[in-house]
Amino acid sequence: MTREYPNRPFVGVGAVVWRNGQVLLAERAKSPRRGHWSIPGGAQELGETLREAACREVCEETGIEIRILGLVDVVDTIRHDKKGRVRYHYSLIDFAAIWTSGNLQAGDDASDCRWFGLNEAMKVIQWERTRNIILASRAFLTI
Repeated sequence: MTREYPNRPFVGVGAVVWRNGQVLLAERAKSPRRGHWSIPGGAQELGETLREAACREVCEETGIEIRILGLVDVVDTIRHDKKGRVRYHYSLIDFAAIWTSGNLQAGDDASDCRWFGLNEAMKVIQWERTRNIILASRAFLTI
């Protein structure tokens, strides 16, 4: 099944990754949201848990390893075309995480990846829900 004009929603996972007070963002290389900065993530694969999917996707997109701290939020993104048909439908599960090892290197679905200070991250992220998820993820840093 293609991701564009699907016959069911796709499950996506993402991770707000923190290191030394900075948050990791990836620049999307593919639609939807191509060219937008966001938290790294992607589709869950058959046979893997949500947490495994989040760790794999972060590694594939950025080259780093992470440790999941907890679940931040679950959101839906549904985009329609001009005729009102569902063009994309994702149910997104977002986790808070910390960097454990590795050096940043964009790969897979990311055209770039960088560590950002919180204020700078809030300026480059276009989707308000992503900004809110990043802000909410800070609560896990005190655990």
